[in-house]
Amino acid sequence: MLNHVNTDNRLIILLNAAGVIAAYVLLIISLYKSTEVPLATKGFWGIGVLMLTISLVNFVKYLFDARMNSDRIRQLEDAKNEKLLEEFVGEVKED
Repeated sequence: MLNHVNTDNRLIILLNAAGVIAAYVLLIISLYKSTEVPLATKGFWGIGVLMLTISLVNFVKYLFDARMNSDRIRQLEDAKNEKLLEEFVGEVKED
């Protein structure tokens, strides 16, 4: 139950990871293909860096959200188990 991740979060994480990879590929191609740096290449690099930044911010956000969600589920399960134990101990003391 704790390892269950919402499929929407998994898809968004996958898309953001693909964005990070695409940004790196664009930067590598740009660096490999041009030894001189004209203005168009600088713009291409800028777009690649912008894509990388946005993807990494989203990637971290959704990983953090998934971790918080699993922590909440764990806390609810712990509270439920604690309540069951208290009820059991209360019943044993009454007997």
